Amino acid sequence: MHVTLVGLPLSGKTTVFNALTGQEQATGPAAGRPESHRAVVPVPDARLERLKAIFDPQKLTPAEVQFVDLVGIPEGAAQEGLPPQILAAIGEADALVHVVRAFENPRAPHPAGSVDPARDLELLDTEFLLTDLGIVERRLERLEQEIPKLPRSEREIQEREQALLQRLRTALAGGTPLRDLELGPAELKSLHGFNLLTLRPVLILFNVGEESLDHMGRLQHELGPAYIHQSMDMVEICAQWEMELGQLPPAEAAEFRQELGLSEPATARIIRLAYKLLGLLTFFTFVSEQVRAWPLRRGSSAVEAAGAVHTDMARGFIRAEVVSLAALDQAGSIAEARRQGILRSEGRHYQVQDGDVCTFLFNPTKSVDR
Repeated sequence: MHVTLVGLPLSGKTTVFNALTGQEQATGPAAGRPESHRAVVPVPDARLERLKAIFDPQKLTPAEVQFVDLVGIPEGAAQEGLPPQILAAIGEADALVHVVRAFENPRAPHPAGSVDPARDLELLDTEFLLTDLGIVERRLERLEQEIPKLPRSEREIQEREQALLQRLRTALAGGTPLRDLELGPAELKSLHGFNLLTLRPVLILFNVGEESLDHMGRLQHELGPAYIHQSMDMVEICAQWEMELGQLPPAEAAEFRQELGLSEPATARIIRLAYKLLGLLTFFTFVSEQVRAWPLRRGSSAVEAAGAVHTDMARGFIRAEVVSLAALDQAGSIAEARRQGILRSEGRHYQVQDGDVCTFLFNPTKSVDR
């Protein structure tokens, strides 16, 4: 899973990035920086320890999240066009974390002269809307030139694309992000190569100051009711505190979090919200002495889960042997689960559930059309 951090300059994105990844990248207005920072972190999942006790594997592999921290996007950037490297980085993201500044810091004055989360939230939304509108309008201009030159028999695909893009243009011009539209799977697939920014699910992260620790959730309560969009969630964290806590020994950090009223580390919270936003679950496999966690979209079939492990497993899929972790935990072993009849044999259309432990049987020489 790829999660990209975006925001206006001096919103504290790199501090958030450090808090989530344990890195120590330079922060603040004087920090020279590359186009992006990247880091891969494991997905916290206590269930892996239960599986470790059952299987005693040589290797325990959690699912992973890649966090990308982009440079700040200033107001007016869409007028000149966002740099291709920024568009490409956002385009590869499964979800965006929009970091909104909600803290005071005289050493890093806000570029607009004042801290106003509602204003900043709208500013970056507008930049993304205008960027998408420019992409859509340029494609429509090309289609308007190309379609009349095509034979009538070849126009249907381009005319369908034109009608879809005209719908998108109307929405964007009216200030509606594309994630709010009811787009079907075929329509979304046809838009895949456009890297449209407002199609991405987004987690609004209010980066608050230490003075706000006693009333966390205030901004969500104040701004949330007026900010109603699809594929969106909100969260508040104090990134400076989380970054500093992340540098402490785990037991000491947990003690401080308890004193501050923080129920879990920022990394666990953000990943959990990203999974929810993207509709992901986790299934597990035990192969070659390795227990491994895999993310999968809810509603996916057994053959799609097999494909997440290896494409050959999907092509030659025969069946899946499946048991829930709860049932396996009670049985104590796969052999006992099989003896008790709770290890099920499922076909390619079985809908994988969160916490399923799966073994995929497949014929590597057989190709099956999925």
